[in-house]
Order: sequence, then C-alpha cells, then structure tokens
Amino acid sequence: MSSVRAFEANFDGLVGPTHHYGGHSFGNVASTGNANQVANPREAALQGLAKMKALADLGYRQGVLPPQERPAMWMLRDLGYTGSDAEIIAAMSNTPSGFLSSLSSASSMWTANAATVSPSADTQDGRVHFTVANLQNKFHRAIEHKQTARTLKSIFAHPQHFMVHDALPMLAAFGDEGAANHTRLCHDYAEQGVEFFVYGRQHWGGQIAPQHYPARQTREASEAVIRRHGLAASHTVLAQQNPAVIDAGVFHNDVIAVGNQNVLFCHQDAFLASDQVYAELTAKMAGQLHIIEVSRDVVSVADAVKSYLFNSQLLAKPDGRQRLVVPEECRNTPAVWAYLQALQASNGPIDELLVYDLKQSMQNGGGPACLRLRVALNEVEANAVNAGVWMNDALYARLTQWVERHYRDRLVEADLLDPSFLIEVRSALDELTQILQLGAIYPFQMQGVDV
Repeated sequence: MSSVRAFEANFDGLVGPTHHYGGHSFGNVASTGNANQVANPREAALQGLAKMKALADLGYRQGVLPPQERPAMWMLRDLGYTGSDAEIIAAMSNTPSGFLSSLSSASSMWTANAATVSPSADTQDGRVHFTVANLQNKFHRAIEHKQTARTLKSIFAHPQHFMVHDALPMLAAFGDEGAANHTRLCHDYAEQGVEFFVYGRQHWGGQIAPQHYPARQTREASEAVIRRHGLAASHTVLAQQNPAVIDAGVFHNDVIAVGNQNVLFCHQDAFLASDQVYAELTAKMAGQLHIIEVSRDVVSVADAVKSYLFNSQLLAKPDGRQRLVVPEECRNTPAVWAYLQALQASNGPIDELLVYDLKQSMQNGGGPACLRLRVALNEVEANAVNAGVWMNDALYARLTQWVERHYRDRLVEADLLDPSFLIEVRSALDELTQILQLGAIYPFQMQGVDV
C-alpha cells in the first residue's frame, strides 16, 4: 500500500440565483415534469450548502464550485443582439417561450457534468487530469464548457499537479457528459484504480441505441478521454448503458449506478451484458469488488428514477465501509425505503444512510450525485488547490449570508425579463469571486476577452 495519503474530495456546485424550472432537459423526467413551476433559488442554494457543510463536518474534504453567469449575455451578442444589456433583455419579450429561460438556466449546479476526472495515481504523467464536458446534446448545457474550463483552471491552477483539458469537439459523435457517466473503483485512493466509463451509444459501428430519449454519451467520447488522460487499458473498462433504461428516463449512468473504492451499487438493468461487465471489472480489481445489484423485482426502474436511489453518494468510512447519501425522495418511495432499510441491516459494505432535503434540485432533475464532482487527491495536490473554495465553518457562514442577501425566494420564467435581475446576478457573482478567491472568471468581469 502506498505511503502517500490520498482521499476523495467532492466539489459541489453552488446553485445559481437564476435557478428556475425551465424543463429544458428532454429525457430527464423530473426536469420536464416540473416545467414552469415556481422555484425558490434561495432555498435551493441553502439546501445545497447544508449538504456540503454536513459532509465537511463528517471529515470529508468538500469544495465549492461557483455558478455560471446567467443570463448568458455573451451568447445573445454572439447571436446578433445589439444595444445595452437592458435593451437586449427587453427584446427577449418578442422571442418564443423558453429561449431566455435556456440562456438563464442554473444547470451548472450539477457539477457531475462539469468534467471527467482522473487522479494522478491513474495517469501516465502523474498529474490529475480533467476533461471539461461538452454537453453538446442540450443547448442550455452546451453553453457551459468555456466557463467551466475557466473555473477549473482557476481552482486547479498549479501545472505541476493539474491538467485541465478543454472540451472535446462540439459534435454528436463526441457527446460527453462528464463524470455522470464515469466512476473510479480502487482499493486505496493513492493507488492505481480502475476507471469505469459508461456510454449510451457508439457513433461509428454501434448497433444498439435507445429509441425514445437521446443517448447523450458516446463511446468515442469516452475513448478520447482515456487517451487524453493517459490511462492504461489494463485499468479501464468501457460498458454500454442499457438503452431500455435510457428510454425510461435514466439520462445518465449516475441515475442507475454509483461506485466508490471497491463497491459498485447498481440496478439489475443498468448495463448491457451486465455479467460481462461485472466479470471485467472484478478481474481488473484483482477479484476484490463488492457488486450490490438491486433486483428489478425489489426496486423498479421507475421507482429508481422517481427516488434517485442511485443518484447517491457513496462515501468511504474509516472502518472500510461506506455511507450512502440519498435524497429525501428515497424515504418517500416505499419500495426504495424498504430496500434501504434492509441494505443498512445486511452487514454488507454499505451500513449507514444519510438523507438530505434537496427538493429544489430534485424537481429540476438532479440529486446528490449530480451536485458534486469527485476529485481524488493526495495531500500535496490538495494543498495546491485554490484554498478559497474549501468548505469550513467560516466559508459556510459567509456563503449563507451571501445567499440570503442576494437570492430571491421566488422565480418563474417571466421574472427573467426584469433587467434589474441581471444587475442583481452580476453583483452577487462579483462578490462571490472575491469570497472564493477566484479572480475575474466571468464574462462581465472580462470586458474585451473572447468568451
């Protein structure tokens, strides 16, 4: 075992002040099902912060990723709109419903889609590699990647330890959804692990794909990330997600499976050729892998999607077992809650449940796993991370006060036409970059810079 201490840090997305229910994500049942409901951005941000603080208090390293600037005024100017910001916002009243909403989405809060991350123990050059996700399948998310890259390069700035790659080409053949379709299995965070990439379709040569909802991740994108990060074939596994569950609303693999260390927790219907997938993972984990497969007879795919049972966080405990972080919706889904009670009592690798209220995020289609980007770091690398983003008592207090000062407690699409709202958002984000010590990362702070 390595003498270098390493651990997994979670970097959660701070919910942005434009959080609303736009229903933009076709294939995400919760997102489309709650379209046009009244949202509470203040409550959403405070719910996310409460989870971050609770996990930090348990001893986990917890970071904060800031929201993006919305509305995306730079995109509107790219699309030919001219005049003052207020004049451009006013012009939006003559556009179809949903246009300004898409440009105002707070979807960057789901940082599992920010990037795919390979720790230094896995990579050829011994650095932590990030590939920013292009998210090309959805317009409101496809406009995130340049800001995501700026943010990650500000936080993980030390070139000796970190390499942040820009997004893959913005083409359907290389559709990349980031860590939502990737997990890392290992025996110790400091040692080389097995990186597990799950794709929805193969662009060239693929035969099987969902028929109703889009498969957002391609095999070709996953293979490109493997090459970029310098990962060994002996320590990577590629698997195809079951197209039937994509058509049932499982838009990312992290809605049907989650893994951590030597535990893979998944639904029976998660993967195509699941027996082959399990065999390859087990072999590459040297035979030491706990696979907890939940039968469709115990928890249906519909209940898994409704409750986000698998969009959970597996957190390592000092005794070698795991905590499972789930949303309140799991408690409210009888079959799921009965299963979790039995799981906790089974004397298996998962022996503790943590339940959090994330209703505002859940109604927009994102649970605990969506809200965090996992980054395995050793102590030296952790010390090279921008220190301003690490959650602690002082930062929690400052961010809570910041949210309560700047965020509205009610937001619907029509409110986005208020030109004063843009001023509110920019004022909030300008202060946030100072709190998190990020420097000028937003377009409104970078006049004259190509964004």
